[in-house]
Formats: sequence, C-alpha cells, structure tokens
Amino acid sequence: MASGAFRVGTAVSFIAVFVAIYYRNFSNDVLKVRLNSVLQGLVEVERQHSVRTKAKVAIGYGACQDLFVDGKDLLMYDVAAMYPEHFSDISTTEELLKTYAYFFRHGAAAERYVSNGSLFDTLVANAEKMNSAHYGLGGNAPVMASRFHLEGCEVLLAAKMTDELQKTLPKGVRVVGGDVQKDDIHLILEYKADEEWGSYTSPRANRFIIHNDQNNPFVSSLEAFGEELKKFNPSLLVVSGLQMMDMYPFAPGEREKRLAKIRDQMIDQSQKTRIHFEMASFVEEELLKQLADGIIPYADSLGMNEQELANLYNTVLYGNISLVADSNPRVAIVLDQMRQIFRLLTDRNKHIDNSRQLTRLHVHTLAYQAILTVRQSPWRNSKAAAAKASLTANRHVCGSTEVDIDNAMLIMDESFSTSITAGSPRVPLDINEPISCWEESLENGPEVEICVAPVLVCLRAHQTAGGGDNISSAGLSLQI
Repeated sequence: MASGAFRVGTAVSFIAVFVAIYYRNFSNDVLKVRLNSVLQGLVEVERQHSVRTKAKVAIGYGACQDLFVDGKDLLMYDVAAMYPEHFSDISTTEELLKTYAYFFRHGAAAERYVSNGSLFDTLVANAEKMNSAHYGLGGNAPVMASRFHLEGCEVLLAAKMTDELQKTLPKGVRVVGGDVQKDDIHLILEYKADEEWGSYTSPRANRFIIHNDQNNPFVSSLEAFGEELKKFNPSLLVVSGLQMMDMYPFAPGEREKRLAKIRDQMIDQSQKTRIHFEMASFVEEELLKQLADGIIPYADSLGMNEQELANLYNTVLYGNISLVADSNPRVAIVLDQMRQIFRLLTDRNKHIDNSRQLTRLHVHTLAYQAILTVRQSPWRNSKAAAAKASLTANRHVCGSTEVDIDNAMLIMDESFSTSITAGSPRVPLDINEPISCWEESLENGPEVEICVAPVLVCLRAHQTAGGGDNISSAGLSLQI
C-alpha cells in the first residue's frame, strides 16, 4: 500500500509541475504576443510620417561632459544614508549621501549643485577609477541637437565647449558660442530598477546628477547665438539647460539680467518660428518662479517629465516646489494637471506683453507619453509624435535602435480614465491600435487634441540620463 501511495503521489506531483510549466510558458507566449502587437502598432504609426525636409532647429544653451558611473560603485552606504534628507546645495559627503538616499528610495531623478569644488573634484577622480565609468556628450542642448540631427533636421547649437568635446557631436551640427579651456563635468550616478543600496531598494531605474558648473550658469553662448539666429531663421527654437542657474552663487541681479536677455531673444523671433521650452529638475523655488514669469510665457510648447510637471503645477498654483512626485502617476492625474497648467498659463499670458499662446504640452513618464495640442495650431502629427516619443524612450534607455520585446514590459494600466472627475470616460488599451487620441473642449478654453501612447519599458536599462531630451526631441521632430 505504501509503495502504491508513493507512486500515486509522485504522479500527482509530476502532473502539477507539468501543468505549472505549461501555464507559465503559455502565459509568457501570450505576453510576447501582446507586447509584439503593441510594438507593431507603435511602429506602424511612427512610419506614417517623416521629418519635414530641411526643418531648421536652433537649440540653446550650454554643454558638458557627462561622466556615467553606477551609483553603488561610487557611494558607499553608511549611517548618514539611514536618515534621508534633502539639500538644495551639497557641500559635504554626509549631505550627498542623505540627498542620494532621499531620491534613490523613490526612484526619482534629481540634479543638484555641489558648491564644494574640492569635494566634487574628488568624486570625479574616484569615479574615473570605477569599472562602470565612461564619458559621453552631455547637456540638454547638445543631446537634443544630436537627436534632431539624427532625425534629419538642420541644427544650430548654442554652446561653449572644447574642441575635443565638439568632435563628439554628429557631423553637421553647427556650434556657435566659442571655446572654453575646460568643459564642465556632470557626474551621472545611475541605478537599476530593484537595485539595493543599503536598506533601500529603488522602485525604478533612474539617475542622480551632481555638478559644479562654472561655464553653463552664465549662458555665455547667448550673444553669439543671437547673431546667428537672425541668419538661420529656424522653424523651431528650443530653450533648455536653464537648471544650471540653480543654486549658483551669482552676484546680486546677475541671474535676472541673463534671464532677461534670454527672454528678449525669444521675443525677437519671428512668429513663424515656434519656441519650445524644455523643463528640467529645479530645486530653487525662486528660479522656477522667475522662469514661470519671465521665460515660459514666451514659449509655444513645453516639455517635461512627471516630476517636472508636478514642480510647475505647484509653482504656478501654490508658489512652491514638489521635491518628489509619484514615479508612475495615473494617466488621469497627469492629464488633469496638464489641463490645469494649460488653463493657468494661457490666462496669465493674456496679461503679459509680447507673450505667446501656449499650444502644445508634452509630458513623458516611465509608462506613457501624453501630448496635448491646440486644434488648428501649427503643431501636426500628434499621434505619430506620441508613437515616436514612446519608441525613443525604449531605444534610448535600452541602448538599441531596435525594440526587443524580451527586454520590455508594459506598466501602463489596461484602461485609463481621461480625468479623475466622476463619470469621466475610460479608454481601454487596444494592443493593435495602442495610441489613443481624442478631441475635447477645455473649460473656458480652446479645442485641443490629446494623444496617449504606452511605453514599452526597458527592463535592463543601459542609460537613463538624456532620456527626456531624446524623447522630447523625437516627438517635436515630427510636429514642426
């Protein structure tokens, strides 16, 4: 009897294991079919449109060398990191560890100024010794310039850089601004999803950036750029890199003067030249207020991630900054914030001399892309732009020109509400036609088109830094 019972038990166990393996493989096959359908749907829409022949794009300001290193290699976890705290200006190793822990545990991107030059130089020297370390072209403007050039645009870049750094730009990108003896360095501390650092586990792949810039805060290429703009006559002017002014010890009134010159340069552009302002990680409330009052009103288009959207939203509504936002916000929440920001900025701009009408918002998150454009505005191909932005997110982070579904996943919900308002319609994710677009009339505002595209999130991140710049540029390239 015992022997028979053993044989029956063994058979039952074997069947259970077989069934488990069968359903796991079946589930994997279904998942692959689903991911492949989404991929094909995105690619099909992306291919429907191309960049307008010889579209001219001018981009400012600044450049740097990015030094990439695994955060866990450079920063050794110790007791200071057990007490996360935010510091706007980092001057000691303890402040660095506390601030890194503050953002790492949330998987939130951040960029901070290190006022202690000796500390920063030591960190750079230590990073250069790490096996994970490598240098690359950095700065919002050069990264965006490279992407626009790759997409087929004629590009003018405002930046001061050494000859060596300029050689890393794609041939054909024209640089104005002059030379420097030494390029600013940005130290990019990257980490993977589910990476452990001491007692913390990162919820998503991201990066923490620190710098001690001496050139970029002054936007020193501005004047030379202005002279070339008159001859270049761009279809699009992109203003970026202004976060380098964050926390820098300017002389009284000096930063305000530089911002005023940037504003004047934007005002001087023909109405045929559209202007895009690319947001970034800001920490100083005063600077973000100055941008909201003195730079943003003169842009037609704004680009940002979920953290930067929350910062702008809180600045305009409440006069403060949100240091850490939800790293994977629901679509409905982001869309409502976009509508609110659009209404508020549109109303404010009506009372500002020489301001422009805001006609485009692009928010890129880990899970999806959301683009809002005013109907009958010059912005075209919103659906294709959302598709291209989504695919670029995966291609850049994975470091591949092709999307590998074995290295991707969907984290966007199966369906989403268009607003948190009760009774708002739900939109299902159709894997065969994954981009959802619809028209609506904003309260006391114009008719707009909104497009939402899912992102095939890269599972094994190659590089997160520069992701937003590549995504924004890719989307814009199909809309100018």
